[in-house]
Amino acid sequence: MESKVMWVWAMLILYCIYCFWWGLKGFFSEKTQSGYAIAGRSIPFAAFLMAATAASFSGWTFIGHPGLIWKAGLAYAFASFYVLTIPITGAFFAKRNWLMGKRYGFITPGDMFAYYYNSEALRWLSVLTAFLYSIFYCGLQLIAAAKLFYWVAGVPETIGLWFMAAIVWFYVVTGGLKASTWVGVLQFLLLVGGIILLGVYVVIDPLFGGWSAFSASLAKLDPKLMTVPKVIHFGLGGGWTAVMILTYMFALMGIQSSPAFTLWNFGIKSPKPLAWQQVFMSTFVVGFALFFFTAFQGMGAKILELAGQMAPKVDGDVVPMLMSKFLPGPALGLVFLGAIAAIHSTAAPYIGTGGTIIQRDVWWRFVRKQAGSNSEQIWTNRIFVTLLTLAAVIVSLTATDAIVMIGGFATAFGTIMYLLLIGVHYGFRFPSIGAVLGMIAGIAACFLTYYTYRYPLSMHTAFWGIFAGLVVAYLCRGIGFKDNEETIARQKEVRTWIDSIDGPSENGKKWRSRMKILVPVWYFFALGPGVMMGNTGFSIAGFPPLWSWQIVWWIVGIVMMWALCFKAEMSTTSEEQIRRADVELMNVTKDSD
Repeated sequence: MESKVMWVWAMLILYCIYCFWWGLKGFFSEKTQSGYAIAGRSIPFAAFLMAATAASFSGWTFIGHPGLIWKAGLAYAFASFYVLTIPITGAFFAKRNWLMGKRYGFITPGDMFAYYYNSEALRWLSVLTAFLYSIFYCGLQLIAAAKLFYWVAGVPETIGLWFMAAIVWFYVVTGGLKASTWVGVLQFLLLVGGIILLGVYVVIDPLFGGWSAFSASLAKLDPKLMTVPKVIHFGLGGGWTAVMILTYMFALMGIQSSPAFTLWNFGIKSPKPLAWQQVFMSTFVVGFALFFFTAFQGMGAKILELAGQMAPKVDGDVVPMLMSKFLPGPALGLVFLGAIAAIHSTAAPYIGTGGTIIQRDVWWRFVRKQAGSNSEQIWTNRIFVTLLTLAAVIVSLTATDAIVMIGGFATAFGTIMYLLLIGVHYGFRFPSIGAVLGMIAGIAACFLTYYTYRYPLSMHTAFWGIFAGLVVAYLCRGIGFKDNEETIARQKEVRTWIDSIDGPSENGKKWRSRMKILVPVWYFFALGPGVMMGNTGFSIAGFPPLWSWQIVWWIVGIVMMWALCFKAEMSTTSEEQIRRADVELMNVTKDSD
């Protein structure tokens, strides 16, 4: 065995020991369903800060993101802006998810939606959405793991896929959400460190000779790789047009509106870390890694391909081939572990929360009629985690698309959850039947615009999903459907409480008025039609114009997120809010016998 590969196996063994330790610790300590499923609502500040960030930026980011930059050029590099669009969703909903979970005792998103809309159909649709999201999103993580294992260690892809699935399955099924969270802390450090380390090695290698030579090589590339082609394509597909970039970001906004993240919000001890996770860990730290080092990898791979130095066949080949080509033994082991950590950091919480949602909202509620001990709930939860893992493996074995595009399809199911969340948290008015039919329409539109008529008007599946959902929901309101008196009274009580506890201060109101202007302007220039100006704009420090445009709007975005989360008070909480949340309880759910 080559010494480089021995470093890979040695570090993988150490990583497995860490994962298994947390899984076994949870196995022997978590004795209640609440403890297993939502960590007893006790996930601490630092753990959530890092684990939630790692779960947002996954193997898709580590392996698929540079691969699509290699394939599509800098137009795809706008996807790095998901370091802002993902936490923007968190700013809208995460704090209020926690407040709602604390007051009403919700364990799953289905609990919250079924209660607010007084509709068990929405519980079932929440379960369906969580299932679809989990199997497709976790499936793409396993695809990335299989390709990585093959290129770096020579392990056949199918064997590598099963091996990686087994590791994540073990610590999730044994330890529950708390184990996933604490493993996620290490995974965050490995993920960000691995991206930066590989990018540095690519740029400083003698094949390039540092940034100046790298920049000179970029200038020689086909201009098509350095520009956004057009604003919109009138037809199907059309590549990375400006509106495709914008609507693709809608898909990635679905990560933190997914059922998994809502359940995770219920599990944190306090909402105090939310603003810091959204502004510092996601927007700044991960943004620094993506806007520079993943782009170094993707564009570097394109330069090497044109020079005959490497020949990737698909996007998933790029990062593993760069690792094998540029990294010495210890660095290869660390970056390999970073990639595996990135893959597991997302697969684990989505498999775990998906199993919890199915167990709680289907088995416990409808099969067992809300009966059964904590022990029974935990072992049935483990069965559903196992079945979800198997389903994700089957998806990964049969998928043929680019892993990034599979990811975008998966997260589109999170985007359509906006329909329900804006009603619960901000009082958007449509009847319960409108919410039900809107969700059905949204799910159908996602499948139709991905598998049958892909990307009409070069707009992503996520856009068509949420568009169809909102149209149907408001049509139901327009034609006169009404909620019954019980539903109206229930929603009024929720609205009164959430608005009283989470109303902004006078200064917060001023900042929210400003953000209603700033955020749409930022979206227009950073992600929308305004990106066309970046094709021929300014150049900074040798970066091509489009890359320079992205960096500048990322910096503006950091300021915007700080203002949104802190100054506009979208993600901050006062001691009085925490006190009220602790005492003003109105539990409407049942935990166990």
